Amino acid sequence: MNTAPHRAGHVAVIGRPNVGKSTLVNALVGAKVSITSNRPQTTRHRLLGIATFPEGQLLLVDTPGIHREQKRAMNRMMNRAARGAIEGVDAAMLVVRAGQWDDEDGLAYDVLRSSGVPVVLVVNQVDRLKDKTVLLPYLAKISEGREFAAVHPISALKRKGLEALVRDVLALVPEQAALYAEDEITDKSQRFLAGELVREQLMRQLGDEVPYATTVEIERFVVDGALLRIGAVIWVERDGQKAIVIGKGGERLREVGSQSRQQMERLFGSKVFLETWVRVREGWSDDEAALRAFGYD
Repeated sequence: MNTAPHRAGHVAVIGRPNVGKSTLVNALVGAKVSITSNRPQTTRHRLLGIATFPEGQLLLVDTPGIHREQKRAMNRMMNRAARGAIEGVDAAMLVVRAGQWDDEDGLAYDVLRSSGVPVVLVVNQVDRLKDKTVLLPYLAKISEGREFAAVHPISALKRKGLEALVRDVLALVPEQAALYAEDEITDKSQRFLAGELVREQLMRQLGDEVPYATTVEIERFVVDGALLRIGAVIWVERDGQKAIVIGKGGERLREVGSQSRQQMERLFGSKVFLETWVRVREGWSDDEAALRAFGYD
């Protein structure tokens, strides 16, 4: 019989862009609450992933990657969201990519240490290291002169090393009852998640630059019996980008819509009728008023 006290608390998931923070959150929650792609800065919003275990509950604050470049208003808002996520948490996970440590990893560590919360170092993607003998020297090097409550090599994608990670992180949060019901997985609405799932397909299917000039606004979200009727507007900054998103004969937009709809049906457990449109709003990513209108804060 397990007599250990039940624990629950908030844990910030911090790191530079594209180290697998959202993949880790999804793996711990056991459902897709945060979108993923192989592009940096896929995550733009602070999002709570609720991971419930027999021993306790971790409220995982998934954040945009902390980065030095702040060229546009959106980049500055993303950095503020990442730094603001640390306020009021009980602990933090610093996620890095195995074998790598650069200035932005160091920046993320400095932000966490200045906050005073205990930090668990999560070394992700260890399965991609071809030479496993480099792992221990690498861990020793990046831990030198830095204070970590624990160090965990994992593969979030393959769900390796997560049980030990959960055990150590739970030990850092308060003894208390669960803060959310067992079947809750996020603090975000279905409307928000629908927009993110469309944006995920844009990140995955478009070229290098265009995804960063796109955002998605859900104009309509109607529950019609067992059917969800959803209308999504994809905003771009230039007419040329609009043509790229639509594609020849509308082919790319149809594919974005089809893949998004399938992901929504999987996540929501409902049939979805999805309509998509592409519209232009020049300079939206560097316009704070536009960003607020599109739900960035």
